[in-house]
Amino acid sequence: MNTKQGFFGERTILVMLALLSAFPPLSTDLYLPALPHVMALMETSQSLINLSLSLFLLFFAIGILIWGPVSEKYGRKPILLTGLALYIAGSVGCALSVNVTQLILSRIIQAFGGGAASAVVTAMVKDMYSGRKRESVLAIVMAMVVVAPVVAPVMGAWLLKFMPWTTIFWVLTGIGSIAFFASLLLDETLEKRYSGSLIQSLGRLAVVLKNPGFSILLSIFSMVPLPMMAFIAASSFVYIQGFGMTESLYSYYFAFNALGALAGPLFYIRLSRQIAPDHIITGGFGLLVICGIVLDLSGSASPIMFALPMLTATVAMSLLRPPTANMLLSQQEGDTGSAASLINFMALFMGSIGMFLISLETENLIPILGLMQIVVGVVCGSLWLLVRSKSFIQRQAG
Repeated sequence: MNTKQGFFGERTILVMLALLSAFPPLSTDLYLPALPHVMALMETSQSLINLSLSLFLLFFAIGILIWGPVSEKYGRKPILLTGLALYIAGSVGCALSVNVTQLILSRIIQAFGGGAASAVVTAMVKDMYSGRKRESVLAIVMAMVVVAPVVAPVMGAWLLKFMPWTTIFWVLTGIGSIAFFASLLLDETLEKRYSGSLIQSLGRLAVVLKNPGFSILLSIFSMVPLPMMAFIAASSFVYIQGFGMTESLYSYYFAFNALGALAGPLFYIRLSRQIAPDHIITGGFGLLVICGIVLDLSGSASPIMFALPMLTATVAMSLLRPPTANMLLSQQEGDTGSAASLINFMALFMGSIGMFLISLETENLIPILGLMQIVVGVVCGSLWLLVRSKSFIQRQAG
């Protein structure tokens, strides 16, 4: 299978796929250290400023849902370039915002455009790879993506020391522009375009959802990001307001947690050589439950007692991503863009729900984060054990 892309060789295309996949963490984590500062500067509430996070994820998810099936009709590259242009425009709008309403509206534009990148990247991976190779590529790209949340909050805190908070969005404008011009050099990966109308191409989402193997697994696996995104929304308030940290020290704790997201996919690559993906998925849900219990029992005692179980939970959740994403893609032969859209849409939609739920409670953030982990681990783990051996679940070819 030819994985050379325009001017890009196989290794370079992996970096390119990772950059395009990094828009959600870059667009949230670079901004996190500034949340309390922006809240005070704009004289608004925590719940309103958190809308700039939760609505970003929601509209990013809606963008993914639309861009994916549309890319089946018009091709991956044109949709990617259109989405990146909108992302750049939204980033400029955020940088020029003078009130929370303008900020939220600009974040919505930024999110809707950025959704094209996530939808197209997942579809491109299936266009170019298959079987175990696809699973390995997914794990590598996911691991590379985690460089963003490791570096982004530290960079964000550093920028806040010397420059206004709007600089963060000028940086995102620059990153979007780099991705746009690099994408101009990509070749089209879609071999056969959908011949129906635009409305019919969007209707392929319903066709994919009628596949019981895909839709049932999607409903289970899409809940995994909920506690992670709740942590992202609450982390600056837990560390800066709860534990009294500086923005710089908080950024290091957040980067420490992000290392767990880096370790998960890499750990999966090693584990999968010895252990079947089914067993790794089961173990990941079990580990998440244990972390939630520890977080509830001791997480409020100190920053370290909060950070360590949160790190382990992050490893568990990121460990689940490669095998669950690959299993979902394996359920659907055609309509790759629609399948990829639904996978990414549901993950971000559930993530936005996690951010919204945590914004409703400002006093007991740590116990609620632990409870979320327990509920997701128990519910999803139990449902997974019930359905994993059913005949409608397709198994990938090697």
